[in-house]
Amino acid sequence: MMQLISLRPPPDGFSLLAPFCSLELFHFLFLKLIRFPFGDLRNVERTDPTLVSLDKGDAGSGSRRRSQPRGDGQGVVEGLKCELCFKMCHKSKIKLAALVGITLSVLSLFVHLFVANYSVGDFIQYKLREDYLYPVGHKLRHRRLWGPVSSLEVLQPYAKPRSFYPVPGQQNGFIYAKISGGFEKIRSSICDLVAIARLLNATLVIPEIQQSVRSKGISPKFRSFSYLYDEEQFIASLSDDVIVVKSLPKDLKEARKKTKFPTVSPKASTSPSFYTREVLPKLKQSKVMRILVSDGGCLQPILPSNMDEYQRLRCRVAFHALQFRSEIQALGNQMVERLRGTGGPYLSYHPGFVRDTLAFHGCAELFQDVHTELIQYTRKQLIKQGTVDEDLVVDSFARKTNGSCPLIPEEVGLLLRAMGYPPNTIIYLAGSETFGGQRILVPLRAMYTNLVDRTSLCTKKELSNLIGPEYPLPSNLPQPPPVKSEKQLIEEWKKAGPRPRPLPPPPARPFYQHEKEGWYGWIAETDTEPDPSSMDIRKQAHRLLWDALDYYVSVEADAFFPGFNNDGSGWPDFSSLVMGHRSYQTASGVTYRPNRKTLVGLLSSMHDNLYHPTHNWTVLVRDHLNKSLGVDGFIAEAESSKTASFLSHPFPECSCRTSKSSDTPGHVMSRSGKLLYGNEEECPEWMVRGLAMASQKATGAKDEDVEEGELLEDDNETDGQSDSDNGNRSDTNRSMEQDEEMDPDD
Repeated sequence: MMQLISLRPPPDGFSLLAPFCSLELFHFLFLKLIRFPFGDLRNVERTDPTLVSLDKGDAGSGSRRRSQPRGDGQGVVEGLKCELCFKMCHKSKIKLAALVGITLSVLSLFVHLFVANYSVGDFIQYKLREDYLYPVGHKLRHRRLWGPVSSLEVLQPYAKPRSFYPVPGQQNGFIYAKISGGFEKIRSSICDLVAIARLLNATLVIPEIQQSVRSKGISPKFRSFSYLYDEEQFIASLSDDVIVVKSLPKDLKEARKKTKFPTVSPKASTSPSFYTREVLPKLKQSKVMRILVSDGGCLQPILPSNMDEYQRLRCRVAFHALQFRSEIQALGNQMVERLRGTGGPYLSYHPGFVRDTLAFHGCAELFQDVHTELIQYTRKQLIKQGTVDEDLVVDSFARKTNGSCPLIPEEVGLLLRAMGYPPNTIIYLAGSETFGGQRILVPLRAMYTNLVDRTSLCTKKELSNLIGPEYPLPSNLPQPPPVKSEKQLIEEWKKAGPRPRPLPPPPARPFYQHEKEGWYGWIAETDTEPDPSSMDIRKQAHRLLWDALDYYVSVEADAFFPGFNNDGSGWPDFSSLVMGHRSYQTASGVTYRPNRKTLVGLLSSMHDNLYHPTHNWTVLVRDHLNKSLGVDGFIAEAESSKTASFLSHPFPECSCRTSKSSDTPGHVMSRSGKLLYGNEEECPEWMVRGLAMASQKATGAKDEDVEEGELLEDDNETDGQSDSDNGNRSDTNRSMEQDEEMDPDD
């Protein structure tokens, strides 16, 4: 009976049969209950003398009794049976109480099933609409991870001249430059050269990019500047600022070959007064000035306050004039479309694992085996060149605690998990060089399986079309030793030791081309790195293209996380340039500006339980990274990175404010007295009206797209969780769900 009482309402498909099932059940139980207290009445007939005598009297009464109907006799018998039943009921009070209890239980069960049948449509089938509860929290989480930062929405890009800005007229001469270095150094140096040309009132010849010029057999379709950027766009965009030409006049080309023109090699911290005092007189005298740039720049990042127009000129060059050539832009657009093909956002991550940078900061002990030796070898060369003025062997772990080494990919994955990014988040891995190879990316790829790069988004044909046709390089395989003559063999035999002599070693197997390329071709054979081969030089040129693609995809990303920005070396780095471009283009975009020293301290505090962190640790990480997205991180980035590269934080010179609110912080000054934040000019009315109209048009479509993307992301997240492991990953997901439920931001 306990099982019957604890019955639950039937499923929806059987709800209509509930009353009939209840009636049959009641009838069956009632018959059983009647037989339970009273037994079988047939046994009573056999044992009761009254009934036996009555039946016998009926049998011997003659024909008169047979002619009468049997109804009277049966009525008497039935009456006697009922009388006996009532007598037995009165005699057994315990049985009566049991009968009443069981009857009430059956009636209550019947009422329960009856009510469940008629209320199943109102209670069992009723569900809260998804828009009322779940997507509300999902939208809040989506907005927290991908949405705009409200405190920075008032900042808009505005790099146009503010005061009188005359068009260049009579020129003092020509400036042609050669730029050495990687992608980030080239981009920063071009902006400085344009500002210098404006300062000296000179005509700028399109700079030469040495990384592509010195490569042999490179595609003749793209040379020097056009290997990366669009020359026509560059010249047209700067027509009101600087006169730019593709080459020197014919009469000056011959003199250039004979090196008759003065040359200067400025550093990145060169002041404007150096050019006005030292360079300008020579330029007026010789009419041509050659500048060799190898330090990532040739003009100091922070200029005097009366030279703000030159800072805005830098912004116009970096963010408007320097457009990639059409092939790079087309492939970059395809990559962005493929990343957003599922309808959801994506995050770009640049590890910053560059061999020269790691050697400069002494981060060799963070790696293993051969990689440590390679970093130490590079650091030794930097010490010989005078670039590094420190000991060869330093404590790498102390450097990392101080924030001087990059965050490893595993730590970045743990931070993203603490922020609440689901395991199916699409992460684009930027950077043409990731020192350490795929081995160092294994933990991050285990946490986020949708970790992709250009090789997984593009086909080999697409990448080869971007490079263009190239001439084949001669093989640099080691040549076998010359064949010895018979006389030489006899002389060697006579000079050999006592007999019996061991057999000569078997001939060595042939070497393949890939075995002699890169550092693994010499690290096990010699102690010194050989000069770069033709293939190495060509690959360095290819890296410019890969960095250009990664730069384009990172700027367009919905979120960006730097692994090693503002490293303190004084050189412009890839992550800082991307962060500056994203801040200029959309200041309210999700661009993390983490403090590595703080994060390393948090990671060290949970070293033993990084994959199962406590809720307090998760809250601390989220609080730090969320602050880095807003005004606090904006100001901290201005204090740390602007002194090394203006393009990493082009504020407040290249921005304006749409409104002045009461909660806007006042003037924030640096230690040197430079303005960092809070004194932006108000945007012109035409810009404010245009932004208002654009926001109204985009609100409806954006909400629909976000809802579709959120629901699709939720489906993908569910699928990703169902495919995950049942071990540590399931425990980690459980802890993450607990953190999301307890998230104070939600």
